[in-house]
Amino acid sequence: MSTEEKSLNFLEQIIEEDLKNGLSKDKLRFRFPPEPNGYLHVGHASAICLNFGLGIDYQSPVNLRFDDTNPAKEEQEYVDAIKKDIEWLGYQWANECYASDYFQQLYDWAVEFIKKGKAYVDSQSSEEMAKQKGTPTQVGTNSPYRNRSVEENLDLFERMKNGEFEEGTHILRAKIDMSHNNMLMRDPIMYRILKKHHHRTGNDWCIYPMYDWAHGESDYLEQISHSFCTLEFLPHRELYDWFLDQVFDETKVRPKQREFARRNLSHTVVSKRKLLQLVEEKHVNGWDDPRMSTISGMRRRGYPPMAIRNFAKTIGIAKRTNLIDVSLLEFCVREELNKTAPRVMAVLNPVKLVITNYPDGKEEWLEAENNPEEEVMTYRKVPFSKELYIEREDFQEEANKKFFRLTLGTEVRLKNAYIIKGESVIKDENGTITEIHCTYDTDSRSGSGTEASQRKVKGTIHWVSINHAISAEVRSYDRLFSNESPDGNKEIDFKEFINPNSLEIITGYVEPSLQSAKDLDQFQFQRLGYFCVDKDSSPSNLVFNKTVGLRDTWAKVESKE
Repeated sequence: MSTEEKSLNFLEQIIEEDLKNGLSKDKLRFRFPPEPNGYLHVGHASAICLNFGLGIDYQSPVNLRFDDTNPAKEEQEYVDAIKKDIEWLGYQWANECYASDYFQQLYDWAVEFIKKGKAYVDSQSSEEMAKQKGTPTQVGTNSPYRNRSVEENLDLFERMKNGEFEEGTHILRAKIDMSHNNMLMRDPIMYRILKKHHHRTGNDWCIYPMYDWAHGESDYLEQISHSFCTLEFLPHRELYDWFLDQVFDETKVRPKQREFARRNLSHTVVSKRKLLQLVEEKHVNGWDDPRMSTISGMRRRGYPPMAIRNFAKTIGIAKRTNLIDVSLLEFCVREELNKTAPRVMAVLNPVKLVITNYPDGKEEWLEAENNPEEEVMTYRKVPFSKELYIEREDFQEEANKKFFRLTLGTEVRLKNAYIIKGESVIKDENGTITEIHCTYDTDSRSGSGTEASQRKVKGTIHWVSINHAISAEVRSYDRLFSNESPDGNKEIDFKEFINPNSLEIITGYVEPSLQSAKDLDQFQFQRLGYFCVDKDSSPSNLVFNKTVGLRDTWAKVESKE
């Protein structure tokens, strides 16, 4: 660990205790073990930051191991997406491993189990097995096949491997105790027949190991010192240890499984099954839809990787599951983007502003700072002309004293430009304002050093020169679910809480410096929020996603409710 003083979470305390008790520091090794059956989500991000963060703190290797034991649901697409997500978050694994790397060793060990009377082939139906397994308060009963001879079990198991039987006809079970208090110890399944194409081993195998069998043994083969899982695996720890007991060699490191609580995020779901449902039923536009809680969705929306890492660090590691307000994640995003995102001008709800005393045909290129948070200030040029777009909300014909933007007879400053005064308006037949006419103070240009340029006015508004403005599609996102815990009520389908207004697409206008913006480039549209370039964007059709507003507008909404 770092020599500086820091409070340790309970997992770090476990590691420190093991080191004090004789575990050599060079034996520390961690792993992140995703199943490639979907895209990673914000919950996985916390687990990634935990395991790879421990690797950084202890200068120890961290393996990326794909739990690819169920070919029915796994695809290479998911493997590639997971690797991309981890790299994007800024982490690098020591070894890229797969449970399928160990299929032969797991099979060989299973054969040894049979020879030692620790496993048997069961030929009951799944319904029959469910009945004889018992309940938490009632012991199970032995399978009628539990006492098959070693020879018969070896023969059946080899024929299962060779593909001689149909799916569902036989399984291999560990022989432990059908009256055990922990139901997971009641002769758990080790292998099932699955005649599916595997994304790595092809059709080499007709049987596949169960997670509980493959997980701990894979940890052991990789010499993982600490196997950190979420809390639902706590009941599995006893089985994890039992399986290790059968193969453990005293000369090697014995993996230690310990559990931490999930951190659920409000207004989202993080079940891969439910996320897949949203994708397949087209409630969203793919796994990387910016409304999704997937890492790829957050990346496409414009969340910086460091913001996600800071979020994981802020919420920490706990022993009890709780619901984290998504506004905390958005706060971390704002904090990071405030430091890194260039400031630009864009108008998303435009109304035309005409400066009547500005010369026709004249244009100026004014200096504008890129980011006031930069250590060394940099600048860009923005064009200014007689006709501008401003935000419709930035003008009122008549306003009270708390309205500090443009009204008739009052002055505001145009950002990086001049002080203007509202003079008159033009309306259409419906009474909607189509043009605002104003005059400008010719000596008041920002940064010119004149007395007029230093004159104080109450408001500053942004603008875009109409002659130079670039049209852009802007996708404004809201929470995907209106309920903070959409899957919290088992009686109500979580999709009932989908927010019908979670996506609004508008056409706005941006300054010409954005013409060359590329996928994932991030900006602060001044006074509006943070936005990033979407992958659908092109030089002829700019597309921006709203990442997050400048303030937490939801806090106000929820306090009113």
